[in-house]
Amino acid sequence: MLQRSFVGILMLLVLTGCVNKYTVPGGPAKLSSLGLTDQDRLATTDAAIREALAKKPLVTFPVNIAIARVQANNYSRNASNNGAYSVITVRDIEKNEDLEGIAKLPEIAGVVTMKRIVLDRTLNSDIELRTAAARLHANLLLFYTFDTVFQTDTAVEPLGVITLGLFPNKNAKVTCTASAVLMDVNNGYIYCVVEATSSDNQLTNAWESSNTMDQVRRRTEREAFDQLLKQFKTEWPNVVAMYQPK
Repeated sequence: MLQRSFVGILMLLVLTGCVNKYTVPGGPAKLSSLGLTDQDRLATTDAAIREALAKKPLVTFPVNIAIARVQANNYSRNASNNGAYSVITVRDIEKNEDLEGIAKLPEIAGVVTMKRIVLDRTLNSDIELRTAAARLHANLLLFYTFDTVFQTDTAVEPLGVITLGLFPNKNAKVTCTASAVLMDVNNGYIYCVVEATSSDNQLTNAWESSNTMDQVRRRTEREAFDQLLKQFKTEWPNVVAMYQPK
């Protein structure tokens, strides 16, 4: 009996000792005391970033899409307007089938290309482009551009001298990266960005290099554009699934 009492007292002391030694962890730190309040976060975020983060998707399905090709200012005589960029309103490598392929995608009611007459004379930002799209009654804007690099290397120098430049001894190489952005006409919210790159080369001589380079350019830009359209068609169902009301 005495032995049982002794064991019981011993166990009670052990348990009491364990309880006394254990300290319950404290609560969470008040992040507001570290300057991480919403107000402080907004105050320390750049205005341009705040504006971008504040934009919300305003698209309603089915959509009407306005399509525009944009390039550097004064890109060519087919370029329209002044400012930070120009809009190419005359088709170069684009085909009617390109628009038809986009128009057949789900939840797309119509597709229209950008017209010179609806564009402002000076283009400095996406606002002018979105305004033009609104004039065409589009609620989404898909604009794309080509970044094309030209390079000519002499393949066999002696042959060029012997044949007075008539022998094709120059390798004309063209690399094109096509990029596109799908944007909300209402507020500039970006739904997706796609990009594709293609390259091509061809032997030429000094007398016809300009004509050959243009042929290679068209072929390369067309290939990059084909790949860009494929990527957009792959991405579009994801856009519909993410932004269409459930």
